[in-house]
Amino acid sequence: MALTKQSTFDYEVRGEFKVIQVRERVSILEDGKEISYKYIRKTLEPDADVSNESDEVKKITDSLWTDEIKKAYKDSIKKD
Repeated sequence: MALTKQSTFDYEVRGEFKVIQVRERVSILEDGKEISYKYIRKTLEPDADVSNESDEVKKITDSLWTDEIKKAYKDSIKKD
C-alpha cells in the first residue's frame, strides 16, 4: 500500500485587469488510485509579486500583464 500525493493546476483569467485565478487540485493516491482530493485556490492581481510562483504562472503573467494593464489596475485602486 503506497500512498502518494499529486498536484495539478488550472488557471482562469477574469476581467479587464486580467486577474488570474489559480486552482490546485491535490490528490492522494493509493497504489495509483485516487482515494481523496481537495482544491486550493488563490487569485493573483496585476500588482502581485509572482517571484515565488511557478515558471508557468510567470509566463502567464508576463504575457497578460502589460504595462497598460498594470497602470489601469493601479489607477482603479487609487479611485476606491
